[in-house]
Amino acid sequence: MKRTALYSAHQKLGAKLIDFGGWEMPVQYTSITDEHLAVRNAAGIFDISHMGEVTVSGAGAGEFLNHTLTNDIRKLTAGQGQYTLMCNERGGVIDDLYAYRLATDAFFLIINASRIDDDVAWLKAQAAKFSGGELNLTDASHHYAAIAVQGPKVRSFINDCIPGGSDAVANIAAVSALQKNQLAGFQFENHNVLVACTGYTGEDGFEIVAPEAAALRLWDKILSVGAPAGIKPCGLGARDTLRTEVCYPLYGHELDEQTTPIEAGVGFFVSLDKGEFNGRAMLAEQKTSGVKKKLIAFKMSEKSAPPRPHYPIWANGANVGIVTSGTQSPSLNLGIGLGYVPPEFAKAGAKIEIEIRGKRYAAIVVPKPIFKK
Repeated sequence: MKRTALYSAHQKLGAKLIDFGGWEMPVQYTSITDEHLAVRNAAGIFDISHMGEVTVSGAGAGEFLNHTLTNDIRKLTAGQGQYTLMCNERGGVIDDLYAYRLATDAFFLIINASRIDDDVAWLKAQAAKFSGGELNLTDASHHYAAIAVQGPKVRSFINDCIPGGSDAVANIAAVSALQKNQLAGFQFENHNVLVACTGYTGEDGFEIVAPEAAALRLWDKILSVGAPAGIKPCGLGARDTLRTEVCYPLYGHELDEQTTPIEAGVGFFVSLDKGEFNGRAMLAEQKTSGVKKKLIAFKMSEKSAPPRPHYPIWANGANVGIVTSGTQSPSLNLGIGLGYVPPEFAKAGAKIEIEIRGKRYAAIVVPKPIFKK
């Protein structure tokens, strides 16, 4: 298994390590509930160094990305990012990702750990067919470590971790001045770091991309400075419960190459009016004619074991769908989940049942996100 530059820090903190997409990663340090609630109420720090990074530059970079991704890259100025998806010709999702504009002709993509090889191969195949301006595409995943710091108290101490204003990408007075989806370059102990106001928890916070040589010092500094605010190291377990509560999709669960952004409920990030792009014809047809399956969020209505992926969803005595993500919500103290059903069962308030270990338990379809502040 591959290890991140923070592996020794996880060992020192007594993390329980698991195989996650070929990476040896911490699933928890104390408990998933403890770490989850730290992020909701104070602050948590995550190792996200397993994520991939791709740089795309050259005079044709913007045109190429607009043809390859669903969102409209032209909306970004330097220092801005957007959630977007990469689809095949049938509209199926190859990956969901964040795209940032570093300069007029330079972009930075953050992609899912389990999809790095597939994404890079797909992008290179698309680049080979691209007939626009100059295009440089680089898989930079092996050059960086990445850390997420999430929670309502993070802004109160982040400037003491990475002091001073930005010196690259955008003009920002301090890290705490970054607004949602903004990104800028800062200095941490003579290392260049990119800091974005993004995250995967539903809380305020930042994601920091740094050279591997700076990762351990940065991790320790954030834990030390954030200690009075109640910061805790957090593993993949809390990352999953946090994102499920706010209904953020996970590739391989809610998203795959047989599922479109419209079916997954992320059609807002599909810009049909920007011109031709991969999968546009299918996505336009689904927007007009509707879909055969829809992603729902649900809460359990009665006491049960937690719902889990692949559990059957029942309605009107028939098996109508499948759970894609399910867990016990630490914030709400009840079972919650996401899953696909036909549109007629997808309305908020619809009564469904989740089959858990051979027995059906009552649940109700709820609006997204499941957890609201």
